[in-house]
Amino acid sequence: MGASHDHGAGGHQGHSHGAGASTRRLAIALGLTTTLLIAELVGAIVFDSLALLSDAAHMVTDSAALAIALAAVKIGQRPPDDQRTFGYRRFEILAAAFNAILLFAVAGYILIEGIGRFFAPQPVGSVGMLIVATLGLLVNVIAMRILAGGKEDSLNLKGAYLEVWADMLGSLGVIGAAIAIYFTGLNWIDPVVAIAIGLWVLPRTWILLRDTTHILLQGVPRGFDLQAIRGAMGEIRGVSGVHDLHLWSVAGYDASLTAHVAIGDTEDADTVRRDVAKMLEARFAINHVTIQTEAVPCTDAAALHR
Repeated sequence: MGASHDHGAGGHQGHSHGAGASTRRLAIALGLTTTLLIAELVGAIVFDSLALLSDAAHMVTDSAALAIALAAVKIGQRPPDDQRTFGYRRFEILAAAFNAILLFAVAGYILIEGIGRFFAPQPVGSVGMLIVATLGLLVNVIAMRILAGGKEDSLNLKGAYLEVWADMLGSLGVIGAAIAIYFTGLNWIDPVVAIAIGLWVLPRTWILLRDTTHILLQGVPRGFDLQAIRGAMGEIRGVSGVHDLHLWSVAGYDASLTAHVAIGDTEDADTVRRDVAKMLEARFAINHVTIQTEAVPCTDAAALHR
C-alpha cells in the first residue's frame, strides 16, 4: 500500500503569475470606483434619486469585489502553514459569499423603496442626476480599460472586469432615466429604472451565491464529470478499481483530487500512481493529486464512498 502527492507544473505558479501587475491594476480600479461610489451617494441624497442610490448600491458591491480581488492577490501569496494547510486562497470565496448576501439585502431595499415611490412620487433633480451618472460612466470605462489588460491572465481580474462592466450598464440606465425625466417631467421613471437595475442584478447575485456555496460545500468543480474521471482512471494499465474518489476546489479556479486505486499483486505501485497522475493532468487539467494504491481493496470504504 502506498500514496503519492503530485503537483503539476501549472499548479500554484500559474496563479501567482503577474501578481504585481494585477495588484496595480486592481488598486487603481478600486480607487476610481470608491471615488465614484462616494459621488453617487452624495448625488443620490442631494438630488433625491433612487436610481442613483440603486447604482451606488451596486458600486458598493463592485468596490467590495475589487477589494476582495486585491486582498486575494495579496493574501493568496501567503504560504500554507500548520493551521491552514491549503493556504489562504479560500478567503476570496468567503468574502464573495458575504458580498452576495449583502447585495440581496440592498436590492431588496431598493425594490421596496421603488414600489413605495409609485404611491408617493418625489421630485428628482434630473440635471444633477445626469451629471453624476455621466461621471460614473466615464470612471467605469476607464476602470474597464485598466482591468482589460490582465483579465485573460487572472481570474480575479476577469471577475473584477465583469463587475465593472455590469455597473457601466447601470450608469447608462441612470443617464437614460435622467434625460427622460428632464424632457417629460415624469418622476416615476426614476423608481422604474431603480427597480429594473435591481431586478437585473439579482440573477447575477444568485449565481455568485450558488457558486460560492457549491465551493464551500466541497462540491465537484463545475465543468468536471466525476464519472468520466473515474472511468479514465480505471482504463490505466494496472488499475483494477477506484474508490474514495473526491474532487473539490479551494478557491474556484483550482481542482484537487484524492482517490484510492486498487492494483494487482504484481503491479508496480509507483508506476501506476505516476501514470494516473499524468493522465489526470493531461486529460482533465487536474494537477493537485493524491493517490493511494492498494493491493488489497478496502471493501468497506468502497461501499461507503462509491
